[in-house]
Order: sequence, then structure tokens, then C-alpha cells
Amino acid sequence: MNIEAVIERVLQSIRPTDEERAFVEALMKELRTIAEEKINELGLDVKPYFVGSLAKDTYLAGDHDVDLFLAFPLETPLEELREKGLELGEAIAEKLDSYEIAYAEHPYVRAKYRGVSVDLVPCYDVKDWRDVRTAVDRSILHTRWVNGNLKGRNDEVRLLKRFLKGINAYGSEIYVRGFSGYLAEILIIKYGSFLEVLEKADFMLRQKVIDPAGWLRREPEVAMKTVRRETKEDRPLIVIDPVDPRRNVSANLSWERYGIFYFKAHQFLENPSEEFFFGKTGTKGSYLAELRRKGTHLVTLMFPKPDLVDDILLPQLERSAKGFERALSREGFRVLSWDVGHRSGKAFVMLEVDRRERERVTIKPGPEFFTERGWDFYRKNEKVWIIGKRLYAEKRVKENIIDVILELLEKDQVALGKNVREDIKSGEILLDYVPKELEEDAYLFLSREKWNLKG
Repeated sequence: MNIEAVIERVLQSIRPTDEERAFVEALMKELRTIAEEKINELGLDVKPYFVGSLAKDTYLAGDHDVDLFLAFPLETPLEELREKGLELGEAIAEKLDSYEIAYAEHPYVRAKYRGVSVDLVPCYDVKDWRDVRTAVDRSILHTRWVNGNLKGRNDEVRLLKRFLKGINAYGSEIYVRGFSGYLAEILIIKYGSFLEVLEKADFMLRQKVIDPAGWLRREPEVAMKTVRRETKEDRPLIVIDPVDPRRNVSANLSWERYGIFYFKAHQFLENPSEEFFFGKTGTKGSYLAELRRKGTHLVTLMFPKPDLVDDILLPQLERSAKGFERALSREGFRVLSWDVGHRSGKAFVMLEVDRRERERVTIKPGPEFFTERGWDFYRKNEKVWIIGKRLYAEKRVKENIIDVILELLEKDQVALGKNVREDIKSGEILLDYVPKELEEDAYLFLSREKWNLKG
């Protein structure tokens, strides 16, 4: 199938239908009416703005999350914005189906209405980058800029977003570190089309700095400060925010995720397929066969998933995996790779290790023999000898990796994420076995298919 035919087939499944558009427009109209009624009832000087992909018409079919921002005047003190913003958000949400309080830089309301997630977020009514007070304020400016510059290329954004989702490089969250939706929109506006962005994968990396709004010319001092800062941080891309010269839109983009995009863009252009947009289906394999093939071993720490959002949970699991890697290395075990995640209500840390047992004794170096510490070492150990000036002894140690891990946890000798420390300590430790719900995760991890650039 040629590239145009693939793109047309993909567009048919990701472009919202007329019925879907009518639903979204009616939903936004209802929410605006409810918001305006509650603003008037509470006597507030607040303007409701829709932001995000629905407001820009860059949303994918079936993805209808609503972001309704409640913009307060610039002179409003921050504490008052937080207090009144939460009060207003709750008042609006009372008219919806259900809601809960969520927390970012300041509290906001996350609600459900007609099967759709609705975020009600207080912010400042900013007109310019100099007005920005909180992290969310720019969203209003982002929506205006995209709507003013996209010029009918909405479907090109949809293609790029779906491609990035399909190759697992979409989302700027800390546990993904991929391309944000806003970054995808900027790249389409800058380069013109989905295919142009893919063709520029190598060029973007070499050019490094992308400045769609010309800040390096208009505000050279501020923009150059951003470029120098982000260059020092060794970012794969520096995309100066079209609405704020102080910000790199791609600051969260990792080298790994850009690398995936880089290779997959080349592969798609050479051999176009719908699979790039929707991922492989039915990836099957045996994790036990992988262990036999490689001669390695799998340690899985598993426990009930804590009530934490992924933004908090996954970085904590990653920190814990790195802690195990360091601690086991000190104990003579080599961690070849690790993976973390959650599935079916269980959180997990998987470690691929070189062996399940180690030598029963280890050689323990001691101090110089003619010191007070030397006499102490001599008295405490059974077999002691001298090499040069130093004493050495044999130390009997636990052999099995499970026993070693239990001892490390008991002695607090593993750097664990603070929010999951107690969960890990009281969880299960499995060796060369996982329950059925984790079999696919174990296979993808051990086979490296999870990260395979050629897959």
C-alpha cells in the first residue's frame, strides 16, 4: 500500500465523525452555560476558556477530555485565586455527574459529565507572556496561538499525534518524556504537514533550535538565555514556546523518545504501514522461553497498586528499581535491565539478573594489622591472613538472591521511592515466575520487544 493510501485509511479512523463533532460542540456549550451561571451566582469576575485539543479541534476520534479554565483577573492574589477557583470549580462540578479534587501547582476539580472527563482549572487571565504567574496560565495563550496559525491543518496534527501514540513516544509526563500534543501542533505549523515533520526528523536534530515565533529576533536576550540553559541540559530539541521566550516546549522530551521517533519516521517513509499508528496487535511470546534462551533470571517485586497517580507512582517505582540495581551490584549480582509498571491492580518492579545464587563466602578486606582496628578485625573473624600490611578474612554470606534482597530491605540498604517503600517491603518477591496477568509484560521486558527499534 502506498503512503497516501495508508494515510487516508488512518485518517478515516482517527478523524471525528459529524455525530461526534455535534456531541462535542453540544457538550462544550452546556459546560460553558453551567460555568457562566455559577460565576454569576458567586458574583465573580471570571472568564471561562476552553483550552486543549477540543478547543483547537486537534482531538482524535473517541478522545473527548475537556479542559475548562477559569480565568481570574491579574490583580487577584494567588491565595484568593486558589480558594475562589476551587470553590467555583466545585460549584460547577455539583451540576455534573461526579467529581474529585486533584492537585497540581494548585488544587483543581476533575469531574465526569456524560461519560467525558472534565478538568476545571483556575488560572490568571493572561494576555502576554509577561503576565504568566502559574504554570497553567500559558494554556490560554497556547490555544489562541495554535488556532491563529494552524490554518486548516488539523488532520495533519491528528496524524502526527496518532503516529507518536502508536510508536510509544507521545506524552510529556515524567514517566513518558515524549512529545506533548502542543509540541506536535507546533511542528505541524512549523513544517506544514505530517510527512514533512517525519522527513525533517534528522534535520530537526541537527538544527536543534526551533523558534516558530521568531523570539531570537524579537527578544534576543531572553530567548538566548533559554537556548543556553537548555543546551547545557543537553536536550535533543529546543523549541522556544511561541507564546513565551523563557520556555522550551520540548524540555521534557528525552533522547530515548526522540530516538524512537527518529528511527520510526525513517522506517515509515521507507515502508508505510498502519501498524506505525496503532502498534502491533497480538504480540505473543513466552517469558520462560526467553529466560532459557538467555540463561538469565527474573526477579519480580509485586504489591497492590498504591492510590497514586502515574505521575507520582511510576517515577517512584523507577527510583526503587535503580536502588535495587545499585544495592545488588554491591552484593555481587549484576542487574542487566529493569522495568516497572502496574497491571490489574498490582504494581511491579522487574529485574533481569545474571544469576540466582552467588558464592557462599566472600573475601573481606580489613585494616592494617598493627592498628587497634586490626586487632578488633583479628578477634572478630575466624580465618584471617595478611597481604602486605592489610588483614583479610573470609565472610560467609547468603547465597540466594531472594534472601539477599530480604536482608537488604530489612537493613534499609536499598534506596526506594518514599511513596512505595513500605509497599515494596511488605510485597511479594518472585523468582523466574510471574502470575498470568504479568506474563506479557515479562515477555516484552525480557525479549526487549518493549523497546526494540526494529520491531
